[in-house]
Amino acid sequence: MTLDSSVMNVSIATVAADVGTDVTGIQTAITLYTLVMASLMITGGKVGSILGRKRAFSIGCVIYGAGSLTTALAPNLAVLMLGWSLLEGIGAALIMPAIVALVATNFERSERPRAYGLVAASGAVAVAAGPLIGGFMTTYASWRWVFAGEVVIVIGILAMTGRIADAGRDEDARLDLVGTGLSALGLGLVVFGILRAGAWGFVNPKPSAPVWFGLSPVVWLVLAGGLVLFGFLVWERRRVQTGQSVLVDPAMLRNAQLRGGLSAFMLQFLLQAGLFFCVPLYLSVALGLSAIETGVRILPLSVTLLLAAVGIPRVFPRASPRLVSRLGFVALLAGIVSLMAALELGAGPEVVTVPLLLAGLGIGALASQLGAVTVSSVPDEQSPEVGGLQNTFTNLGASIGTALAGAVLISALTSSFLAGIEDNPDIPQSLSSQAQVQLAGGVQFIPDSALESALADAGITGDTADAIVEENSESRLAGLRAALAVLAVLALVAVFSVGAVPSRQPGEADPPWQRPEPVDADAG
Repeated sequence: MTLDSSVMNVSIATVAADVGTDVTGIQTAITLYTLVMASLMITGGKVGSILGRKRAFSIGCVIYGAGSLTTALAPNLAVLMLGWSLLEGIGAALIMPAIVALVATNFERSERPRAYGLVAASGAVAVAAGPLIGGFMTTYASWRWVFAGEVVIVIGILAMTGRIADAGRDEDARLDLVGTGLSALGLGLVVFGILRAGAWGFVNPKPSAPVWFGLSPVVWLVLAGGLVLFGFLVWERRRVQTGQSVLVDPAMLRNAQLRGGLSAFMLQFLLQAGLFFCVPLYLSVALGLSAIETGVRILPLSVTLLLAAVGIPRVFPRASPRLVSRLGFVALLAGIVSLMAALELGAGPEVVTVPLLLAGLGIGALASQLGAVTVSSVPDEQSPEVGGLQNTFTNLGASIGTALAGAVLISALTSSFLAGIEDNPDIPQSLSSQAQVQLAGGVQFIPDSALESALADAGITGDTADAIVEENSESRLAGLRAALAVLAVLALVAVFSVGAVPSRQPGEADPPWQRPEPVDADAG
């Protein structure tokens, strides 16, 4: 499921040509996929309680496989959106919460950190491997074979579901249709607003963007979504008071350990998505690497990620989840800061290796702990609901991370470029003034070759063209450093935000000095 998005991102132009649309059409499909998945995640968790976790997982796999096959055969954008955006989005919303619940059912508490670590690591590895696989298939075969191959993988997964133990369905569980509508609408508005922030602006609207009451629509969409979600919680609280079935018991959110785990998940995916946004841009656009070469350069992250996600629970089974999570965010912070320093040096693609090794170590450390932290905060029968909440927060974090990194990058790139050409003596003042007006909405993050071609088409050559290309190169790095600086600040905040994560592994007894004194039944 994670591989899909990264494959589609590196193959946008080819996919657009094959299905008779443009880049905007494919970006709309990508947005819709995220929207469907995020909006239905809480509902998908409840469906797991109603049907049984294993059955929900299997049904989700069937729907997902049908979506993959439809995507592989899609002749046009409408069919592509039906298969990839809708069917695969619905399938993912059933599968992901069920996975969280099924791990809780199939593993003892002491074994869960490693199991959850493997699940989270597989997703992060897929993000890193996606450009490599997508670039290879798009270059030497067809992007369609990726989706066709997923059908075979889904069939293999379904064939092995007999080995999965299931806790059974909740006989009293019922689907709250009003709650389903409210949660889907609220989450949909928030996620859609965040996804459109790059094109419309977070607060101040960009010149080509719509304006709602003097502000960017993003502000109003997120506020409206927040109000709808508040109404959703009020509705759920009312149903609890009247003894009716709910999607999510609001009392769960008063659980400090659960809140701490969900917050850490959101921050992890925010930082992870922001990093995966910046690094490929640097490699593919600033340095001109192909999709395959970009994928190869990102793979070192997968190595330390897997080592940490699998190794920490095995080697240090009683390690403090709070300490491991804090060290994970420290490693992520070190990776981001070292990448900023590497960009300052302006060397080749090899400079990303050490920062990515550090970032992979951090993501792997977090992956090894947080899944067990959230699920162990409530009884196992509530694990599907926790799965829905957990994946909702990770989707929100990933959406915010990508949008925030993109917005900061373009803003810094624009201000740096416009300031640079204004102060550059090789660029005529008239051309600089014209650029100030035409590029006020934002400078595109484009390679030097594309800029040189555009300048030649506009009749700008010689020293002036060279000066503009040089300013563009420096401004690209300034934009990347600014985006990474914001991520570094958030990583520093995350280091000190894990106080609610427990200091002992799930199921581990209190140390002797913290156990209550035995009560003498004969006393008094």
